[in-house]
Amino acid sequence: MAIRIFKESRPRLGLHVYVDESAQLIGDVMLGDDVSFWPLAIARGDVASIRIGSRTNIQDGCLIHGTHQGRYSPEGFAVRIGKGVTVGHHAVIHGCSIGDLSLVGTASVVMDGAVVEDRVMIGAGSLVPPGKRLETGSLYLGSPVKRARSLTADELDMLEYSAGHYVRLKNEYLKMFDFEHKDESP
Repeated sequence: MAIRIFKESRPRLGLHVYVDESAQLIGDVMLGDDVSFWPLAIARGDVASIRIGSRTNIQDGCLIHGTHQGRYSPEGFAVRIGKGVTVGHHAVIHGCSIGDLSLVGTASVVMDGAVVEDRVMIGAGSLVPPGKRLETGSLYLGSPVKRARSLTADELDMLEYSAGHYVRLKNEYLKMFDFEHKDESP
């Protein structure tokens, strides 16, 4: 695992965090307790901060980055990912906000200024365009995404199950490697 300082900003990890040895955390990145960060996932906090809430899992090959403050984005766009979120394999999370207990499907892209409210499912391969807001309790599909329908009770339950499953799985990895990241806050 690579944890790199960038301009005096160092990634900070909560308790009981699993970061795979092939993952990269750079700069102003903060992982909450019980986060899992899987193989080849990258969080690059060099131009904007990245905050990932507790019990969230960032799966293999994900890329997380913000947008710098500049002429075309005067305030920039930091990344905020809530608690208990599942971010599927190869997703790109760029300068956006994702609410608690949401799911970003495999190979989806969520762009600058997008707001994904709590308990939202984004189908695999979807594109959430810049500035789009996705409403609580809904399924979104397509490129660009469109609201398909309200989530069922089983799907809402699955969002919590997914978060719990990945906490249990990362605990197995921590035991297997007899290794645990400690809180590295200054």
